[in-house]
Amino acid sequence: MSQLRNLQELPRFSDGLSYLYVEHAVIEQEARAIAVFREEGSVLVPVANLGVLALGPGTRITHAAVRTLASSGVTVLWVGEGYGRFYAQGLGETRSARRLMKQARIWAHPRLHMEVVRRLYRYRFPEPLPDDLTLEQLRGYEGVRVRDTYARFSKETGVPWHGRNYDRGNWGAADPVNRALSAASAFLYGVVHAAIVSSGYSPALGFIHVGKQTSFVYDVADLYKADTTIPAAFYTVAESERGVEGRVRARLKETLREQKVLQRVVSDVHRLFAGLSKELDAEEEEELDPLTALWDPCGEVEGGVAYGGDHPGEGEPQPAG
Repeated sequence: MSQLRNLQELPRFSDGLSYLYVEHAVIEQEARAIAVFREEGSVLVPVANLGVLALGPGTRITHAAVRTLASSGVTVLWVGEGYGRFYAQGLGETRSARRLMKQARIWAHPRLHMEVVRRLYRYRFPEPLPDDLTLEQLRGYEGVRVRDTYARFSKETGVPWHGRNYDRGNWGAADPVNRALSAASAFLYGVVHAAIVSSGYSPALGFIHVGKQTSFVYDVADLYKADTTIPAAFYTVAESERGVEGRVRARLKETLREQKVLQRVVSDVHRLFAGLSKELDAEEEEELDPLTALWDPCGEVEGGVAYGGDHPGEGEPQPAG
């Protein structure tokens, strides 16, 4: 959302918190509100009606404005264009760690941790999966689904597909569709990261992917790739193989807006943990190892990331596009 709108037109998170994305503007305090100044004019934003303020490129904000936002419980995010990167955050809307603590307790409980893993896999399928599938079988189903998704869009677009293959140290060596997939994935991670932290959860406490500061971002982002990043990458390359990184980001930005992914992340994460904390409270307290570094009861791990990942990782080169 590059242009300012009347507050009544702003989209809302599913839990009722309104949010506003601003870029190329100056934000100052004005009474008990903030004022957003751009070349075409200014808009007064009552902070009492705001839950999350995302600051995009070209934005300057005064100390007084940040103080007003913080005192009103507004979460401030510093992000890339259209949420395409996540850089930093301010305080949350309630100062409460309740949701993070619930996530941590479930993460540390072996049985409930496994239940979240199962839910993360099952949510990716339109039809219910059998309840008695093992983790290896769930991963097998997911592997088939991902391969079929790549093959389907390759056939639809006519873009050749030879598998997911890229070298982080040599970006240009990858074929256009792999570069487009990596650029699109990085953009999606920014959107998901912003939604996770603004709703009070930790991006680091992942369940399938463990060991990185963005492990939970990878877990959640995988729910949406088949409908967002993969088709965006293939259709972008089908149009032209030139400048795919910038063009796929523009296409994906529109796709995420149309599919309301930013709002869906909050709802889906709440649903992911629904009912589990009550089960935990009902059980007798047990001593758990807080230093567990990896969740994989079968020990099938590569590079600290469980099977099924398609994540560039931190520090992947992102060429201008």
